[in-house]
Amino acid sequence: MSGPGVDGSFIFVNTENSAQCNNFVITFTKSSMRTSIIKIGNSKGLRLSKQIMQQYQITDQVDLILEADRIILKPVNEPRKGWDQAFRKMAENKDDQLLMGDVLEDEGFDEWN
Repeated sequence: MSGPGVDGSFIFVNTENSAQCNNFVITFTKSSMRTSIIKIGNSKGLRLSKQIMQQYQITDQVDLILEADRIILKPVNEPRKGWDQAFRKMAENKDDQLLMGDVLEDEGFDEWN
């Protein structure tokens, strides 16, 4: 079974049904598109559509990865974004208590002296 993906890529689904297993393997082929380089002031740039920006969660910045034969634009990953607000909320709810002390009971600082 196969068909076009949402982003224009092609999806292949391989199903193996037997009495012992029920495996579904989904393979996404990489999609590509051609776009024009546009003039932006004294520089040049790429214009990304709103759909691409939303699909890849691109806001204001991208990581630019330069390889031998390609340039890769990658959304900036901010894994700790919003943690400060979550920690403040935890403190307000008194849900920020330590689960274990700084030093375990069977450990000491004597060996460090």
